[in-house]
Amino acid sequence: MTTLTKAAPGAMAGAPPDGARVDLRTWIAVAAGMLGAFMAVLDIQITNSSLRDILGTLSATQEEGSWISTAYLCAEIVVIPMTALFTRAFGARLYLIGTTVLFLLFSTLCGAAWNLESMIVFRMLQGFTGGALIPMAMTLVMTRLPASKRAAGMAIFGLTATLAPAMGPTLGGYLSELYGWPSIFYINWIPGVLLIAGMWWGLDKEKANVRQLVHADWLGIGLMAMGLACLTIFLEEGNSKDWFESSFIVTFAALSLAGILGWVALSFTRPEPFVNLRLYGQRNFLVATALSAVTGMGLYGASFLLPLYLSQIAGYTPMQIGEVIAWVGLPQLLVMPVAAMLSSKVDNRILCSFGLLLFGGSCLMNAFMDAGTGADQLMLTQLVRAIGQPFVMLTLSNFAMSGLPQRDMPSASSLFNMTRNLGGSIGIALLASALTNREHFHSARLGESVSNYALPTQQRLDQLTQGFLAGGMDPATAASQALAVLDRVVRREAYVMAYNDAFWIMGLVLIGCIAAIWMADKVKSPGGASAAH
Repeated sequence: MTTLTKAAPGAMAGAPPDGARVDLRTWIAVAAGMLGAFMAVLDIQITNSSLRDILGTLSATQEEGSWISTAYLCAEIVVIPMTALFTRAFGARLYLIGTTVLFLLFSTLCGAAWNLESMIVFRMLQGFTGGALIPMAMTLVMTRLPASKRAAGMAIFGLTATLAPAMGPTLGGYLSELYGWPSIFYINWIPGVLLIAGMWWGLDKEKANVRQLVHADWLGIGLMAMGLACLTIFLEEGNSKDWFESSFIVTFAALSLAGILGWVALSFTRPEPFVNLRLYGQRNFLVATALSAVTGMGLYGASFLLPLYLSQIAGYTPMQIGEVIAWVGLPQLLVMPVAAMLSSKVDNRILCSFGLLLFGGSCLMNAFMDAGTGADQLMLTQLVRAIGQPFVMLTLSNFAMSGLPQRDMPSASSLFNMTRNLGGSIGIALLASALTNREHFHSARLGESVSNYALPTQQRLDQLTQGFLAGGMDPATAASQALAVLDRVVRREAYVMAYNDAFWIMGLVLIGCIAAIWMADKVKSPGGASAAH
């Protein structure tokens, strides 16, 4: 292949020109970056399947245990916007290797945690070091590959965003059941060592410029950290603490609002902010990041609702849950190459609409579950979701990065990934709240029907009571047990209806986003033409 002297329309200044040959070292570096992003996203969800075992070992309650995930998310969401600054200060190679070494150290300490407090601290440090790996993978694709190769790179990056949330509960369930919960943290050493080796060999040394840190906008960084961290805590803990009925939640809501507004105001008054929020003023970037937030709600929301349903209603073990969830992950390995090929030939708005239709449609298919729904009934919905998700994530990445100059790539990658993770937190918070409220609603409605004065209720109670009497119980205990069984059935059915409502919400929101994507300009993947109309 010949290297062009002038960059093609899809190329960025300073990046390899379109048509340039990509050597093995560069591909190794990009692959290592993808491995890091996959590992970091995976660790958001990997504790979910093992949480009961972790809490038992650390002698903690379910409510206290929620901080294990919250601490990781808080730190990760804070560091993502800072990666552009750290990359300028240390260079991509040194920063990626250094943050990975620390990530592995803190992962090991998580596995060795001796109480809840130590686990929360180590999870926070793990999130702060691992969060950088997500936007850096996207930045490597856009700055190390020529335009003709970026479709393949973005396709692999899309897989890290969609495959990791699906594989987290699967891998966590298997590892916990076979080797104990600490193994979910120790397993990070395998991809971590490969990542360090790939970066060491694949990226050139860059001169560090630590003065960037000295002259950085630390006030803006502090306000950003306070705003995003408090927002994450507000979202993660709000439902369990009854939202604004709690002074704790009100405090964190006020701090998050003050921090985010202060950060935004400072960013627009500083000549060189640590991350360029002005990118939100570009229509394609704004549409892509907004839809990325909604897609994050769908990605993390489905990974939150389905395992919870299978555990609570179907009584599945973590390993069985993992086997069901895997069906939304593994088929994407086959779908993503097709999506990448089409993205350079077909208007990405069409492809994204197709993906949103399938993704939202799969959620609507889940909105008709009953207490007997299990793996067999869920397989089709998982496959439909697996086909739709790659088309959404790949095309949104293309919209976000289309036409941006190279100097804005680190900021764009940071903001795009930050928005998706925030969307996931917002989505889970809204869905958890909806689940609670709708369960109360359906319990009340079912309770009105299942009255002690209703003949069908009396007949069912008589049948249950006779069954318990036949088992040797005294009449009073038998009658009490019959009432308890009926109450559990009502609660179970109310929860099933609440899960269905939550999937309805997700499905309708995702399908509604189809209209929003047509507000963006026409774009094809970086490997093809990119035009605006």
